[in-house]
Amino acid sequence: MIVVDTSIIGYFFLASAHSAQVDEVYRIDPAWAAPLLWRSEFHNVLFGYLRKQILTLEEAHQIMQQATLTMAGREYAVNSLEVLRLAGKSSCSAYDCEFVVLAHELGIPLVTVDRKILNDFPETAVTPESFSSHP
Repeated sequence: MIVVDTSIIGYFFLASAHSAQVDEVYRIDPAWAAPLLWRSEFHNVLFGYLRKQILTLEEAHQIMQQATLTMAGREYAVNSLEVLRLAGKSSCSAYDCEFVVLAHELGIPLVTVDRKILNDFPETAVTPESFSSHP
């Protein structure tokens, strides 16, 4: 099992330059975990696609349903005090720190492309490329 942030979930369900590498991450380890926050963040991503008329409402809804099924059973509440502590000692947002805290709590890596997270938490966060080359 690995923790993935919302960008990784987005690249898995929405075509991008990162999609092939994220597909490889999923092939290696399809047991993805995330804090409950991922749902709200992914709704916002999908809304951006709706606003730009890249997706229809029905398409966005179907993608959200697929993503929810993919993450089912591995969505977690995280320790608020620890989120605030990590956010206070890093350049990351509290949102980002939810993913880091979950990775710490579960003792597993966080796969992300977020440069701040990768820089501030190198002991926890790895890129999709790094994860794929050292599964």
